Amino acid sequence: MTAVGAHAGAASAAGIACEVIALLEVLWERGRDAVSPAPVSTSQLRVMHILERDEGINLRTLGEVLGAAPPSVSRLCDRLEALGYVKRSASTVSRREVELRLTGPGRTYLRELRARREEALLAAVSVMPAGAREALIHGLGEFRTAVEQGFPVRQWQQRDPADEAARSA
Repeated sequence: MTAVGAHAGAASAAGIACEVIALLEVLWERGRDAVSPAPVSTSQLRVMHILERDEGINLRTLGEVLGAAPPSVSRLCDRLEALGYVKRSASTVSRREVELRLTGPGRTYLRELRARREEALLAAVSVMPAGAREALIHGLGEFRTAVEQGFPVRQWQQRDPADEAARSA
């Protein structure tokens, strides 16, 4: 295959992926609306996922992960705290830092949201022919590998605790 043909194939796959993402967003919105009378925004949901993976993260580090300014991060956390999904507490490392943690209701919200999303995906995938499901599994696995190799999307999860303590001091 020529470079032009490979690029055209990649562009076609990227276009289809964009369409799938749009469909998933519709499914996710339905799931969010069904889970809680006060669904969280996409940005707030991202914060909740980060807190779930990095329990006790401080506001500054959360801002770095989000690529957001401190006032924006603080407002996101204010809203989540008002919903009862996030709790702020004094850092065990530095009195100047605030640690963020998901509360029980926050964890329940994420669990129920995932369950709704999984139900929606299962309903869609179950009507696909077996060969198409196998191709989907293979393709998504290869896509995940390509993203992980090309973009260090999980880099923040692999921080050195000693480095983190030094930055907090």
